[in-house]
Amino acid sequence: MKIRLLIAQVAIVMAGVAAVAGTASAEVIIVAPNAPPPVRMEAVPPARVGYVWDQGHWRWEHGQYMWNPGHWQVERVGYHWVPGHWIAHRGAWRYMQGHWA
Repeated sequence: MKIRLLIAQVAIVMAGVAAVAGTASAEVIIVAPNAPPPVRMEAVPPARVGYVWDQGHWRWEHGQYMWNPGHWQVERVGYHWVPGHWIAHRGAWRYMQGHWA
């Protein structure tokens, strides 16, 4: 009987760990009801060794689009930067975060 109780307790603890691990790596999904304005043209600064330029983009904040200017990302050797972008999805617009691939 004690072994069954121990197995049940271990199962409960493992389920809790799996739930926490799953939420800790969850991605924030940003959805806007209408298309973002046209992308602003920014002057790209001269290249910097060890960095890549992340272009500016519109972000959805407090019910409206706000411009987020470009910035430098520290380079990850062996990867390339995929800029964030908006895509139409089921009648709304979803922002896909920039990431290293």
